[in-house]
Amino acid sequence: MAKDLTVSRLDRQNILNNDLAVEELQNTVEITAVFWNDKYYLTKEMLAAYFDVDVRTVERYISNFTDELKANGYELLKGNHLRDFIEAYDATFATDINVGHKIRSISVFDFRAFLNMAMLLAESDKARALRQMMLDVVIDLINRKTGGGTKYINQRDKDFIFSSLQEDNYRRQFTDALRDCVAEDRYKYAHFTDMIYVSIFREKAKEYKKILDLKATDKVRDTFYSEILDIIAAYESGLADGIRKEYKEMGRILSISEVEELFHKFENMALWRPLIQRGRTKMASRDMALRDAFHYQLSEYIQPLEKDEYQKFLGAAGDELERLMEENRDVLKRLKERE
Repeated sequence: MAKDLTVSRLDRQNILNNDLAVEELQNTVEITAVFWNDKYYLTKEMLAAYFDVDVRTVERYISNFTDELKANGYELLKGNHLRDFIEAYDATFATDINVGHKIRSISVFDFRAFLNMAMLLAESDKARALRQMMLDVVIDLINRKTGGGTKYINQRDKDFIFSSLQEDNYRRQFTDALRDCVAEDRYKYAHFTDMIYVSIFREKAKEYKKILDLKATDKVRDTFYSEILDIIAAYESGLADGIRKEYKEMGRILSISEVEELFHKFENMALWRPLIQRGRTKMASRDMALRDAFHYQLSEYIQPLEKDEYQKFLGAAGDELERLMEENRDVLKRLKERE
């Protein structure tokens, strides 16, 4: 999916929240900066010179995007901070800061804010080239971490194994209840599974597979995040119990329409609202940032991915978990196939 960082704050923030990508960019991009308070900073004049634009252009962007830039490391220094920065500047360049020591404030950008401005500056060819570098670094980082495919990036979460094994158990309870208590219909398992999926994340299995570009042989649930598996397991457990109770009360096999009615009552219980809200946000936001997959039906739930989420799926813990899962793939398969 093509990304235009100059217009999409979501895409900008997803890069800026990815500490691993920002670190790679900091090691790659050559800039002259002032080292102060354990970070590298540029003044707005230094930033304007780097991007070959007028200082007034930088000031216009600061005015138009103040809140975003402040959230990503832009500061207006005054008082003691201003004095300390000027001393660091003079020490770095062995010269005066040019504007003198009588100024009352100065605008500075740390490296993340510098990248943020590069994403915004439509007038600068150098900013345009840096934007492309950012996108390339993010893609390269994710490909390296996932072996070139993001299909199973969900499994780099330490909670995935437990959630997957637990859901597998509740899945059996649900399908057993459909088998024993519901009128025979060759499509009933797929039908009620799709009803669960639509209720939780608004997509049938076929639609979900298309969005993630999964093959016909790929198992959809192997690609779900642990939070989604937990909600599905709760649905399956509750529905299995409700179907069996209704079956006993009626004293006969239930029709498809009766189970559908039972399902709608179940899904409308107020307790699901916060869980589904969280699940939809996690799924839509992670897939946009990590898989470059857009869930149209969940578009209002998409948010920038938090920094700890990138560490969870792309950091060292995910690397180690993926290694352990690969080494124990046969054991995990046997656990899921147990009777």
